[in-house]
Amino acid sequence: MTATAPAPSAARASATALLPRLALVLAALLATLFTAASPATAHAALTASDPKDGAVVATAPAQVTLSFSEQVAMGDDSIRVLDPQGKRVDTGELRDMCSGNTVRYGTALHAGLPNGTYTVAWQAVSADSHPISGAFTFSIGAPSATEVSLPTAQAGGGPVGIAYGIARYLSYAGFTVLVGGAAFILLCWRRGAAERPLQKLVVRAWVTLTVATLAMLVLRTPYTGSGNFSDVFDLDGLRAVLETKTGASLVSRLLLLGAAALFVAVLFGVYARRVAGAGPDEAVGAEAEEMDRVDASGGTDETGKPDDTSDLTFGLAMGGAVVAGGIAATWALSEHASTGIQPGIAMPADILHLMAVATWLGGLAALLVALHKVPGIERAAVRRFSTVAFGSVLVLAVTGIYQSWRQLGSWSALTGTDYGQLLLLKVALVAVLLGIAFVSRKWTARLADAPVARVAAAGQTSGVVSRETASGDGSGETAPSDVSRETEDVTVPADPQRAAQLARQRAARENAREKQARADPDRAGLRRSVLAEAAIAVILLAVTTVLTSTEPGRAVEQETGRGSSGTAVPDRAVKITLPFDTGGPNGKGSVRLELDPGRVGANTLHLWSDSPDGTPLDLPEIKVAFTLPAKDIGPLPLVPEQAAPGHWTASGVQLPLAGEWRIDVTVRTSEIDQTTVQKTVKIG
Repeated sequence: MTATAPAPSAARASATALLPRLALVLAALLATLFTAASPATAHAALTASDPKDGAVVATAPAQVTLSFSEQVAMGDDSIRVLDPQGKRVDTGELRDMCSGNTVRYGTALHAGLPNGTYTVAWQAVSADSHPISGAFTFSIGAPSATEVSLPTAQAGGGPVGIAYGIARYLSYAGFTVLVGGAAFILLCWRRGAAERPLQKLVVRAWVTLTVATLAMLVLRTPYTGSGNFSDVFDLDGLRAVLETKTGASLVSRLLLLGAAALFVAVLFGVYARRVAGAGPDEAVGAEAEEMDRVDASGGTDETGKPDDTSDLTFGLAMGGAVVAGGIAATWALSEHASTGIQPGIAMPADILHLMAVATWLGGLAALLVALHKVPGIERAAVRRFSTVAFGSVLVLAVTGIYQSWRQLGSWSALTGTDYGQLLLLKVALVAVLLGIAFVSRKWTARLADAPVARVAAAGQTSGVVSRETASGDGSGETAPSDVSRETEDVTVPADPQRAAQLARQRAARENAREKQARADPDRAGLRRSVLAEAAIAVILLAVTTVLTSTEPGRAVEQETGRGSSGTAVPDRAVKITLPFDTGGPNGKGSVRLELDPGRVGANTLHLWSDSPDGTPLDLPEIKVAFTLPAKDIGPLPLVPEQAAPGHWTASGVQLPLAGEWRIDVTVRTSEIDQTTVQKTVKIG
């Protein structure tokens, strides 16, 4: 007859009861981050359009073109042009006009379009996998009322965007714990391969990464398209996703996760059995001596025989590194690192960055589980992890500085863009994490100086409890010594009373060991500091996820430069006063000019002529001309109509582009006396 391990202790039951609350807090944190964050913006930015936003053209254009800062993916319906009534006036055929470093797409318009205001709505997927969208208007002849409202929601937003963002976070978290947990076992604590809590941690991380990747794959169509969850069943859309760079990366990740499953099976199967069968090496502190002995003897034990686990450890470490690097490459090849400047350097740097993050933070999670669930973790394992974490931080610093320079490009982008502000927050969290890690190193040093006798005493106490429990029946039988296998079956006598007694004995031994470990002040202090590190790491990973879906500062400044190049003070009348002197009798005076609203498109012009004493001055003739030298436009002549003595007006004055316009006013005071005065104003 067999019996399973008894119910968990009161302390463990209390910790288990806290898990739903911790999950709720984490869910609230994620919801806050992903809801507060703006919809995913991307590396590509719209740099130019023809016609320009707000432009007024004299005749209907044959096509509408859009230029981007970097490569984008567009389809036939990616550019839509709507007339004032909301009817499509484009042919629906996308024109690829890219050449060299110029990224430009366009669509043809139907001939014979009437005057009015037209709306251009566009949507694309940038080379770093994020959807982008926008809209603007232009007018033919003169602006008019339009029934089309510019969309306020951006691509990649809404509930689908939140769900996709959560899947992204879970994929990063799963990768981090999967790689970090395995690295912790192979580099720091080989005996951990046989410990059930660490096995559960790594396997659950693999499951999380796999499920999150599948979710991202099926959500990709609505995420980059309509934003409706129902589109997850669109097989044509899924087929189109598989043909994109992002789809290929997600499929590659799933294939690599298959190889990772084989790695995990070997790690917790053959390797765990060999480590568990090492006999005396499972004693406290023996693993450190064994690893040092392997390094000194070239893979042999103290008897000169080949070590049973060193070759397998090396093989698993190399194979695991290749698989982990391949999984990290699925991000580097499809997101920010694959676009922009120096992609050949940025992608390997991004892979190293991800691997270092996983080794540090994932190893931290494994250490926390070991400290909480496995009282017998050796002090040497904690010291080795401290060394591994230090190396990971160095790699993070080098690759992080390079990536920050590449994505920002200027100091102003560090504080003036969302990307820069998130980066500052990430740096602050890393600084806090390093501060807590410094405290953890202090506790680790105290553990290293603690006498081994303390742990030996723990074993003696456990043995005393076992003997006292077993003495109740006088049979001399004892429970199995391995208490780390919480779900391992134990063969016991058929007598129910005897089976219950052995179960109580096993529980008593386990309680004694855990209480002894928790009573160790040094170990308890280390456990608290590592828990604080893990809490900061959860927030840091969330900020990093939002950062990877935020438009880099370099691209934002490019787009801002495009918008500010032709921007003036909007919706505010231009008012200027121009003194004149024609040289003849009554030839002196001034002209007051008002152009309302003083922006691109239709304007109303008012002119007043005053004599030197301020009274209205009636002129035989007054003319106005507008010139935009930067674009070689003009002069555009205009003869206003007289509304009253000394007052002239003109309506529907069309200024097609923003920029520095020169206004020339020609004044004639007699048959032969006239002059032209001018002034440059900014029109937006």
